[in-house]
Amino acid sequence: MTDDENYEVVKPPTDLRKKVRILSPREAKKFDPVKAAETALARLAQNFDGWMTSSAKDLHDAYGLLEAQGINAGTVDGLYQAAHNLKGQAATLGYPLVGEVAGSLCYLIEEVPSPSDLPKALLAQYVDAIRAMVSENARDQDNAVGTALLTKLNEVTNDYLSRVRQIG
Repeated sequence: MTDDENYEVVKPPTDLRKKVRILSPREAKKFDPVKAAETALARLAQNFDGWMTSSAKDLHDAYGLLEAQGINAGTVDGLYQAAHNLKGQAATLGYPLVGEVAGSLCYLIEEVPSPSDLPKALLAQYVDAIRAMVSENARDQDNAVGTALLTKLNEVTNDYLSRVRQIG
């Protein structure tokens, strides 16, 4: 058997085409997909704060595991995944500033030569900053304290990475 024959076709259990109503040509002319998406997003918006709080808790829990088990590839990966999830969803959920902080945390983790090079105190500052920003509703660049926090975290991160790179 060749590699081309080593495959399996997986069929989805539900044919989604059966779940969708086909619009008539007249309905299709009136349908505005952007407006429909905005309406759906508005319905979901009431859950955004709760989702952000939950995601910030996930990050805090991942950091708690890192504290309990020490800095290793597994605990750092858990912290990274939680930060990466926040980075990806924060803007959509109305917290773009939190997304930038989470992105900076991801950058720190990605750029260190090994997990053991990560400064635990700086990781804690990121986690605390994100939790505070979500708790205090620091959503965007209009929040002076949140913006100052982001700026300082970026400065400290860049300074730390430049020193680690010189040593390595």
